[in-house]
Amino acid sequence: MRNSLRAQRGATLLVSLIMLVLLTLFAIGALNTANTNLKVVGNMQAKSEALNVAQEAIETVISSPLFIANPANAILAPCGSANTLCSDINSDGTNDYTTVLDPAPNCVTVQPIKNPQLDLNNSEDLSCSSGQAQQFGIAGAVTGDSLCSNTVWEVTAVTTGGSGASVAVTQGVGVRVSADDAGGSC
Repeated sequence: MRNSLRAQRGATLLVSLIMLVLLTLFAIGALNTANTNLKVVGNMQAKSEALNVAQEAIETVISSPLFIANPANAILAPCGSANTLCSDINSDGTNDYTTVLDPAPNCVTVQPIKNPQLDLNNSEDLSCSSGQAQQFGIAGAVTGDSLCSNTVWEVTAVTTGGSGASVAVTQGVGVRVSADDAGGSC
């Protein structure tokens, strides 16, 4: 009986060591999984931030008529070169993302608005018909083009960040412009 006890003492140590190795492997696997998940979430956050910055740049551009008059310099206060916007999203004083309008905003289509399509009770439409009143007596002037045109513009913003995130957003916008601006920009 004493010999069987002596043989079992070594088995307990061996089983304990195997369990310790297995627990260590599980802990290392859990740590690797947690690190991978942290990197995935960080990358998703950086891409989401870059997407928001690109969309903000597009909204900034299309909220000003500057992109119609001068598409090559469509951003009011660029950082560095023309059509470049820098963003500091965490307010630490350094720019986190750089957005470039590449290519510059371009006019895709232009369609003159016909005089019969104007609603003269609308002030915007009324300004399109000014100067046409004296021509209404002339044959064909009533059905001719007004002083305004509907245009469709395409604005593309490419945003890159220090984290390596990069995103390109393209958005179209319809803008009513004067026939003179439509002729010069489109």
